[in-house]
Amino acid sequence: MAIRIVREDGDEILRKKAREVDDVNDRIKEILNDMVDTLHKYNGVGLAGPQIGILKRIIVIDLYDGKEPLKLVNPKIIKQKGEQEVEEGCLSFPNKFAKIIRPAEVVIEALNEKGKKIKITGKGLLAQALSHEIDHLDGILFVDKIIPGTLEIIQNESE
Repeated sequence: MAIRIVREDGDEILRKKAREVDDVNDRIKEILNDMVDTLHKYNGVGLAGPQIGILKRIIVIDLYDGKEPLKLVNPKIIKQKGEQEVEEGCLSFPNKFAKIIRPAEVVIEALNEKGKKIKITGKGLLAQALSHEIDHLDGILFVDKIIPGTLEIIQNESE
């Protein structure tokens, strides 16, 4: 396992569209495990391939709810319902938070880390995280969806 470097605001890879994964092989599984380690190191909820410089349609999500982190390959939203106003941040935009509108519920299809097709229904925070990470795969960033006037920048004590 390895901690990957998280690409930050201004890195052009964050705006690129990620490619489908053809085969969930050992290399993809290793990247997914590294992504979980990286996510945990930075106390994030989700991480997408482009955020670590890999233009593949892979995401990981951990809601720290006692369940195993989700490791998803080629996820796509097939249904969404309602909307919720949420406070959101992103590991690629350290110390920046804003309010945005996300679906209240989503249904996604993806492959799991074994290459098996799965369907997940997410509500609340899970719907938010799935939407946020799948946006990353299409080069869409949370700052593109900010409700005007809600961006907050948190300064570290040392700055």
